[in-house]
Amino acid sequence: MYAVCLQYSKDAHEAQDLLQEGFVKVFRNLEQFRFLGSFEGWVRRIFVNTALENFRSKKLRFTMYNDIEQQEMLQPDTVIDQLSAENVLQIIQSLSPQYRMVFNLYALEGYNHREIADMLGINEGTSKSNYSRAKTILQKRVNEWMPHYGVQEKKQL
Repeated sequence: MYAVCLQYSKDAHEAQDLLQEGFVKVFRNLEQFRFLGSFEGWVRRIFVNTALENFRSKKLRFTMYNDIEQQEMLQPDTVIDQLSAENVLQIIQSLSPQYRMVFNLYALEGYNHREIADMLGINEGTSKSNYSRAKTILQKRVNEWMPHYGVQEKKQL
């Protein structure tokens, strides 16, 4: 569950706080588990909801940007293959909280933009915009990361 917390937090300290809060909720609500699905899925849902509550409590405002820079799409067999899970996590954590939340809910948790909008109290267009911006920022940061860490992009034949 620590990995889930890291996905939704800006750093390890915040992830540890979410982890502790999540486990408190799990133990307080253990009698509510009905054995209708996997225990791990039930616990994961609690941790994602804890991250959402933490996000909402900060009352962050979602911002839409009209001047999104279009980045060249990354090829799936180039840069990503050379990044470790830790590198990818660090890059995702570098996103602003609103972009990170929408990106995680859509790309990692599988929610659609309508569901994300309902969860976060925003409109569907804002969710789509934030997801698009998050992808653009992630692509840019991956490209910036490559030469900094000596990674050479593979050439496609």
